[in-house]
Amino acid sequence: MVNLSVFVKTFVAVFVLADAIGNIPIILILTKGMEPAERNKVINKAILVAIAVLMVFAFAGQLILNYLDISLGSLRVAGGLLLLLIALQMLQGGADTPLINNERDVAITPLALPLLAGPGTLTSVMLLISEPANPNLSVVVGILSAMFVSWVIMRLANRLDKWLGAEGEVIITQLLGFLLAALAVEIGSAGIKELFLS
Repeated sequence: MVNLSVFVKTFVAVFVLADAIGNIPIILILTKGMEPAERNKVINKAILVAIAVLMVFAFAGQLILNYLDISLGSLRVAGGLLLLLIALQMLQGGADTPLINNERDVAITPLALPLLAGPGTLTSVMLLISEPANPNLSVVVGILSAMFVSWVIMRLANRLDKWLGAEGEVIITQLLGFLLAALAVEIGSAGIKELFLS
């Protein structure tokens, strides 16, 4: 059975970090000149690759931690700092536009990695699924739901770009950055408590 609280937490973390709305200009640049059907194929592939990477990292992340002898508390602090840096970048409007390379598959990089499944997203899903009280099903459903909504938004990129305009995209990115900053503080403070107060 899906735990609503865990589902919402996972959905918000993955959706905010995937930042489909904020990445619309990049998506349009990378798929410029493509027919709608061709653009949709690129978006479909990017989402599938991102989901696969997130799932593998979510379930194999603990093995990586054990191999490297890294505690969850340390990972939470590092993850919180990483998310906070990303949030600050979003709030300051400092997201870099990746260069286009026609010789590579843009669906895999940069769309799937690192735009949809970047370091912050990978860290988040690994932390969420490692919580003893978090049912794995809730985290998996949260990841899939966030990726589905991101897929829908990316498929509507042309319409959204015209509707939002430059100012709208800035406002949405600022709001998502603020939410991400709050989530980063929550994760980081939990790690500090685990390291120093337990």
